Amino acid sequence: MSVDTQQAPRPRAGRTVAGRRRLRGALTRAAIDLFLERGYDTTTVDDIAAAAGVGRRTFFRYFRSKEDAIFPNHDELLVDIERRLADSDDERDPVETVCDAVRLVLDFYLRDPEVSLKRYALTRTVTSLRDKEVASVDRYQRVFTRYLRARFQAAGDPLAEMRAPIAAAAVAAAHNHVLRQWLRGDGAVDAHALADQAFATVRLAHSPATPGEPGDRTVVAVLRTSAPAPEVAERITKALARNPHDDAR
Repeated sequence: MSVDTQQAPRPRAGRTVAGRRRLRGALTRAAIDLFLERGYDTTTVDDIAAAAGVGRRTFFRYFRSKEDAIFPNHDELLVDIERRLADSDDERDPVETVCDAVRLVLDFYLRDPEVSLKRYALTRTVTSLRDKEVASVDRYQRVFTRYLRARFQAAGDPLAEMRAPIAAAAVAAAHNHVLRQWLRGDGAVDAHALADQAFATVRLAHSPATPGEPGDRTVVAVLRTSAPAPEVAERITKALARNPHDDAR
């Protein structure tokens, strides 16, 4: 009786999660290298697929167009960020929570410096790629705004509708500043240390109970020098209890 010693065929690339990530990465690297070598306009989808060792149909399983091929999978990153925000502690400062969540994007770029630096070189010279990158930032900002608005409203902040998009924009701007500094420094900048400073600045300006908000205000009282102590205490107590928004009406 003969024994069949033939091994079971290995699953093709793209059949597993790890395989799909590797193939996506191979397509991204091929696209970036070809764009830099031949130029963006003269490189086709077929060129990219061939360089990665796959067919045209496989390329379109991962990307809608050739310009999509050089960018991170923002859909997956957005899902991860939304999950991080949803699972966050409601007792924690919401702005700090968003600052931590956006680090997922920063870490994605830092994990593969070579690809990130080449991508940066492309987006500086190809307008359509730069525009697409700007559009992706707007998607993150909308997610941050929704989360902050809900948290500010739950805390009874009367300015939640206005403060949420402003704080979200500040978080996105801080992240972009850190990433740009790292890219311009050819990956030599300590991005995590710079992010700590940038996000601390955002929290100082936009977290609840910052100066100018109820609960932490400066009150100027004008009193006679002969006013008795009880009157002084009463006037200051009333001033602190007053809603600052009433004064603006």
